[in-house]
Amino acid sequence: MAAVRVPSPRRPGLPVGGAVDALPELFVPEAEQWLSATSSRLACDSYSWMQAVHWVAGSGLYLPRRHHKSGPRSFGPTTVRVAQELAKFLQPRPGIELLMARTGLCKRSVENHLRMLRETGLLVWVFQGTREKGGDRKASEFVLMVPPAFDAALGIRTVQRHEAAPDYTRAVAGIGEAGRASMATLAKKAARKVRKPKKKTLSTSAKASLPAPEQDATEAGNSRQEAVSGADSGDSRCTPMQGGSSTVSTAGSTPDPSEDKLASGQRKSSHPKKAKRGPRKRNKTGQRFSLAGELMRRVPWLRPADKARIAWVVGEVSDAGWSADEVLAALDLRQEPPGGIRRASGFLAARLRGMAAMPGWTTRQQRQMQVDHRNAAVDAARKDRITQVRDRQERNEGTWRAPAAAGVRRMVDAAVDDLRRHELRQHPVLAEIRDDDAPAALSDLEQLSRGEVADLRAAAQANPALITWAVEEAGEAYARRLYSNVLVDQVLNPVRSTLVAPYRPGRTT
Repeated sequence: MAAVRVPSPRRPGLPVGGAVDALPELFVPEAEQWLSATSSRLACDSYSWMQAVHWVAGSGLYLPRRHHKSGPRSFGPTTVRVAQELAKFLQPRPGIELLMARTGLCKRSVENHLRMLRETGLLVWVFQGTREKGGDRKASEFVLMVPPAFDAALGIRTVQRHEAAPDYTRAVAGIGEAGRASMATLAKKAARKVRKPKKKTLSTSAKASLPAPEQDATEAGNSRQEAVSGADSGDSRCTPMQGGSSTVSTAGSTPDPSEDKLASGQRKSSHPKKAKRGPRKRNKTGQRFSLAGELMRRVPWLRPADKARIAWVVGEVSDAGWSADEVLAALDLRQEPPGGIRRASGFLAARLRGMAAMPGWTTRQQRQMQVDHRNAAVDAARKDRITQVRDRQERNEGTWRAPAAAGVRRMVDAAVDDLRRHELRQHPVLAEIRDDDAPAALSDLEQLSRGEVADLRAAAQANPALITWAVEEAGEAYARRLYSNVLVDQVLNPVRSTLVAPYRPGRTT
């Protein structure tokens, strides 16, 4: 990758991807440099994080000398080099010695640049390492973050996916038109690699202008540098017979290049540049294997299967342009067999057979609607589980404590169930059914008229607890005959019920 130099930080007030004049100075106090107290958001990947790093380097909004008497004067190329090394880690837990070896910096410099990344909101602590003598040495753990000033400058819109999620998990929803050009510039900078700048050597004319003692010192330093670089590059050859090394080859000097190679005035490189190629476009087979791999990662019962066989099974829907989310929405239409899945590929083939031509799944808009329904159902189920956990915690944290004896707990649970059934039977529709006649009334389904069945289904739609009571008293088969499969699935399987047509009062079939 090409080596570039990051420009020197600009003065506050110069526009860098947005109205920087309206942005405050970048500085995060030490108390807010933790994941639980940060106002930044999580970076989706290291590439996006490096875009934010280059923006901070060029914005000039961070002035470290206002807060520290010593250390670096600005957020410069060296800080970007340290950030590049952090971006290479899958889980940022770097050691100071490792960063010193990779960047060539001393220990104090590495610590200063890590502090600068934290004070700009680009890095936060998850765990601060310990270096106790004689105790356990634990490494510090960081998380890559994007400061809110970056989103404000480029016009990036963020949304919170879930209400119960913390604020730092907000995701990017879009970007303004004014920030697109700046984002493209930052993307080019993030794709390059910043290297340590080489030391400049004086030209011949500059050497001639120096006094004689300084010219001798400069030539001696250059010769020393050439000798060291030649020894490092392997040009010198070890001579055990003489007990040392020589910088002069015994095979003679290197011949000059021919005249045809110097026609343009420059020597041609021995390593020609390779032609740049864009991302390779997958054919049908590649798309099938890509879809199969995504499904095997997201569906647990598909993981032991053979990837080539799964790619053959999903060939029909893959050729029709289906995505993994659309396939998952189609799989949720039916429940898994009660005995479990014996052969994953056969079960998947039975699920997807004819789905590409099924009404409601032929166009991308129709499939996206089904995906939205599935996502809404998954979110509703998740919120329901959260509510149940909270209710359980509130009951456990209350003044009442469950009995320690298992027999007493069963008696309490039986009493609570009897009380709940008694409340359900007070419903106007079931008021005439006495406790002694309940099994007989439930078993005598053929004597109900169409109007009575419609009234019972309308009452069950208003009060789903009636379906639960019917399942407990007479079984699931009877409840499905009385209240229909749609209403029963809304209570027993809420994820599947949102993907099918809702029940309309008045339908008796």
